[in-house]
Amino acid sequence: MEFYENWQEEKQSAYLYAVMARHEKHALHRKLFLDLQAAADHQASLWAKKISDQRLPTPHFSPNLRARIVASLISRFGSARLHAILSAMKIRGMSVFTQFHTERKHLSLSTTSNLRAAIFGVHDGLISNVSLILGMIGAHSSQHIIIVAGISGLLAGAFSMGAGEYISVRSQREIFEHQIEIEKQELLAYPEEEAKELSLIYQARGIPALDADKLATLMISNPDTALNTLAREELGINPEELVSPIGAMLASCLSFIIGALIPLVPFLIHPCSWNASISIAGTALALFIIGTILSLFSNRNPIFLGLRMFAIGCFAGGITFMIGKLIGISV
Repeated sequence: MEFYENWQEEKQSAYLYAVMARHEKHALHRKLFLDLQAAADHQASLWAKKISDQRLPTPHFSPNLRARIVASLISRFGSARLHAILSAMKIRGMSVFTQFHTERKHLSLSTTSNLRAAIFGVHDGLISNVSLILGMIGAHSSQHIIIVAGISGLLAGAFSMGAGEYISVRSQREIFEHQIEIEKQELLAYPEEEAKELSLIYQARGIPALDADKLATLMISNPDTALNTLAREELGINPEELVSPIGAMLASCLSFIIGALIPLVPFLIHPCSWNASISIAGTALALFIIGTILSLFSNRNPIFLGLRMFAIGCFAGGITFMIGKLIGISV
């Protein structure tokens, strides 16, 4: 029944909050998780009362296998590194590990994610197809075989990348949408408790308790901002910037095709003895450019990242060339 499920979720949250507090080094964060544990236990008691009022059997809590696995991961890696997993398990206060409250990015999360997917798609297309082509060259394959292998690698990689990106982003979006729906239901069921949880999060950031209570009450009392505020502050999710799985799929698929075409184009235009050299040079230049572009996301030295990307491509291409050569000799 719904009463039992809600009771179980709150007790499980309390169990994980206790684990998080036990392994949290930041004093304010530790206090937040202990207070959230108490809040979850209180909300569980509300559901237990409803169960009792219906004269149903008294429930007994035992953490399920998933909760036990997550608890062990928390003890090993800490709460901050498990942000996405904990958000999916009805754990609140995750925004203390993010920058939603202090920083507004110039690009939306959706735009940034699609851009990153596109850049990595080009990178994967470049390395995978140039490696495939160099392997065929090492095996002394004909021009026709190299073209067929290159086109096959392009199509297979593009469809695989697109499908994988769609499944990944779609699954993540469904988790976030489910969590936002839970927040909506809880906001309607017990707004006072939600305001208390929000206040605890503000206090964990250093806001005095009285001011945090006033701010939380103000946010919850406004129907236009209440749900958005809870999603941002409790889950670390911006509902307005959920990534589109279709957009991520298209960005990944099309960018892979672009990357995979670069080493293949010389062979498609005109057969000659220089095709391999042109293909390698074009791929090397493209990898260097991709590395410099990635520096925009990591704030690292663009020359260093460009050379690192170039070196990775050389290593991958060199290995597949030698494997192709060995296969060609043995055949």
